[in-house]
Amino acid sequence: MPGPKPLDPSSSPRAMLGAELRHKREEAGLTQEELGRPLFVSGSFIGQLEAGTRRMQMEYAVKMDEILETDGYFARNCEAATKSKYPDHFSEAAEAEAMATTIKEYAPLLIPGLLQTRGYARAMFRAGQPTATEDAIDKLVAARLDRARLLADPTTPLFWAVLDEAVLRRQVGGSAVIAEALRHIASLGRRHRIIVQVLPFAAGGHMALEGSLKLMTFEDAPPLAYLQGLGTGRLQDDPATVTHHELTYDLLGASALSPQESLALIESVAEDYAHEDQP
Repeated sequence: MPGPKPLDPSSSPRAMLGAELRHKREEAGLTQEELGRPLFVSGSFIGQLEAGTRRMQMEYAVKMDEILETDGYFARNCEAATKSKYPDHFSEAAEAEAMATTIKEYAPLLIPGLLQTRGYARAMFRAGQPTATEDAIDKLVAARLDRARLLADPTTPLFWAVLDEAVLRRQVGGSAVIAEALRHIASLGRRHRIIVQVLPFAAGGHMALEGSLKLMTFEDAPPLAYLQGLGTGRLQDDPATVTHHELTYDLLGASALSPQESLALIESVAEDYAHEDQP
């Protein structure tokens, strides 16, 4: 069985902490399960910390310093590793997203962040924060577009989106903005960079009516599920819970239009919006 993937400590503060945690744990002769036991967390959680897919909280850092006798190393460096340009409820998921090998996302109302255009992102943030300064909106848009650079790589991560038909019909930013956004999604699909399906209104009820769902897998860490609501988000790693959400996603895909039918619908709706925008 191959050993764990080598970490690049220079890639991020979390990768640095993860690499050091793995080194100190192995130096102490502890398994991930043995280190997790006094922290009341699973061995897989320790593995996610070592892989950098989960953020180290201060309470764990302090306890690890005690167990591994690291003279406050983890506590001193924990603060730098928890700083993020994303909202608190989403920051850990965004950072995990950047390391994922596959991302599967169900979007019930809005175009997923990784697929948004500048115009769509700006319209969305402005609608959500009508009194924010232009500088504040600019920073939010820049962070959103920076995330989308994940798809600049021609092969990884594998990104598969199931979009509710409501995503296509909601005119965020007006007809011109939504037309551009839908054409961008269709272009990514036509270039085989993403897989996209549309779940039509005609599909009726389904298991994810209550909100969005994001599933992430990693090369050397257990999979994660992220559920997001209004100003809230939960990153889940319990194997049974993640397996349940994977089933939910599979059923959504089975009820959705095929990728080719979906691209045709997306392009057709974009064309309708473009015609609306004509004088």
